[in-house]
Amino acid sequence: MSTTRQVTQSTQERRAAARVPLHEGTGLVDRVIQWYSRRAYGDVLDNALALLHHKRMLWSVLRFEQGVAKWDRLDPDLKTLAQMASASRIGCSWCMDFGWYAAHSQGLDTSRLSQVPRWRDSDVFTELERRVLEYAEAVTATPPEVTDELAEALRADLGDDGFLELTMMVAVENERSRFNTALGLTSQGFKDRCELSDR
Repeated sequence: MSTTRQVTQSTQERRAAARVPLHEGTGLVDRVIQWYSRRAYGDVLDNALALLHHKRMLWSVLRFEQGVAKWDRLDPDLKTLAQMASASRIGCSWCMDFGWYAAHSQGLDTSRLSQVPRWRDSDVFTELERRVLEYAEAVTATPPEVTDELAEALRADLGDDGFLELTMMVAVENERSRFNTALGLTSQGFKDRCELSDR
């Protein structure tokens, strides 16, 4: 069986397992979203296909994500670590996969991202990064398990604006990860494609 055939079959199986139909529609909005998604990411995002069932929500999410992309008070590598820690805690393979792709696309350091789920046992993170990872998990817990001591340490590290952005980024990643996981969306293979292109 050819690689293209395997990928197509895998895509069909993955989309069939979702809890809402994921099919590429033919309406104008559907075609625009599919075109943009392929152009920007090389594939049609499964969560975009889900959101096409509720176009008002789709446009709201797109506008919000455009705003989130402009936040710049937190170091991008710390932001990525926080998002990956949150996605890992929730168990969102789609977000872990796409997060790796997004970091790679931005030219960020991806060499340690595989260590995020087991950061406590890893020696590749700085003390600041470890505090960010601990905080991301604490914010993601239900109910949140943030301590005054950890919050104060991060405010000293990042300033109030950086600390607020860190907190909101974890909250945003919770929204993404919980949405994708609840809908049964799983990894689309973005990370694998990046690794192949680097060879």
